[in-house]
This record gives sequence, structure tokens and C-alpha cells, in this order.
Amino acid sequence: MSGQSAPAAVDAVFHMHEITKVYHMGDVAVHALRGVTLDLLPGEFVVILGPSGSGKSTLLNILGGLDVPTSGEVHYRDHNLTAATREELTRFRREHVGFVFQFYNLIPSLTALENTALVSEISENPLEAEECLRMVGLGDRLLHFPAQLSGGEQQRVAIARALVHEPRLVVCDEPTAALDHATGEAVMKLVAANAVHPDRAAVVVTHDARVFHYADVIAHMDDGRIVTTERNGHKESHP
Repeated sequence: MSGQSAPAAVDAVFHMHEITKVYHMGDVAVHALRGVTLDLLPGEFVVILGPSGSGKSTLLNILGGLDVPTSGEVHYRDHNLTAATREELTRFRREHVGFVFQFYNLIPSLTALENTALVSEISENPLEAEECLRMVGLGDRLLHFPAQLSGGEQQRVAIARALVHEPRLVVCDEPTAALDHATGEAVMKLVAANAVHPDRAAVVVTHDARVFHYADVIAHMDDGRIVTTERNGHKESHP
């Protein structure tokens, strides 16, 4: 490597260049990512596939500002996130990223409406929390606590919470795993609709074939690398 960043694709919302991530477990170095380069273009819905341990979740965490790479660079527009301070990364996550993970991370003492509204309170121009919950089919469960909701309903609250501040990036880890077919389709339509914007994108890790037809890009990972990328039907192999 020359130490210089490769140019991002024209108008890329996010640009990741030669990202590596190494975790140290005692004397053992675990290479979670090995030189990942990826552009997210405006309005793109990106699906990431790969076996367990291939680096998918690590990639999501770095893209969403939850973790930092060992080497390489991540850019959001003209902001170099790898040079950002902890406070700047916190602001980036709060203002620009919506997270949907396998674990719903709802606050048990708050209702579905309160869990969703909690994010809108720290956003500049949020949507109405009640409207977001209605969009995911929970209009009649607004005042229910997480313990009173099924796993699928809790996941829908998490998705409403992720979308309420209209984030620039939605990051999802197996978002439809606990949902039936109809609900899974409905929430993926919402995530895809949020991404269709000149300054937004969505990245989803999933094994759910129902999600594939929403994808503009399907990236296949293995052993910490992106090995193939299919963009708009054109398949590219990576060295």
C-alpha cells in the first residue's frame, strides 16, 4: 500500500478503503477484516452475505461508527470518520445512523412509543414516533412494554426507532429473522424507502432471500474480505 487513499466513486455517500480490523486475544491476533474496500452510492440498498465469522458484523460496526478500523479509512461524504474523535463519532451515530440489530436493545421500563420517541428527542427533524410505529404495524401496541410484545413486535419497534430520525445510513443485522413473511416484507420496504434519497444508503446483513430483490448491491464476504460484488446485475470478483 502506498498510504494514500483510493478515490471514492463519484458522489459516494460512504467510502471504505482497505479497512482492516485485528482483535488481540492474549497472544493471538484475530483478523476480522482484511483490506475491505466498498463504496455506498446515493440511494443504494446493499446486502452483505457470508458465513459466520466472515467479518460481516465487524464491517457493520465500523460503517456505523460503533468501532474503528485497525488500518484503512472510512469517509462519510467529506468527513474522515477514522480521524474523528470519540465525541465526533458519537455525534455521527446520533445524527446520521439508524441501527437495527438481532438484539433489540429496547429499554424494558419504556413503552413502544417511548422507546421510539427517545431517539426523536435528540434529533433535529424527526418523524412522529407514533407514525413510525404505525408504519411497522404497531399502531395498536403503542403503550405496551417490551415484555408485553412478541419477539417480532420488539424487532418492529427497533426498526421504527431506527427510522424515526430519517438517518443517512440504516445498518441492519438480520432484521427479518424474527418476522413472518408479510411483516418482513413490510419492514424491508420501509428500510428501502428510507434509502431512496440522494444522501442516504442502507446496509443489511441477512440470509433472508426475501430481502435480495430490494438490493442494488449484493456483497459476498469470506474470511474478512469481500470476494464478489454484484451491482445492478453485474458481478465483480475481488482479488
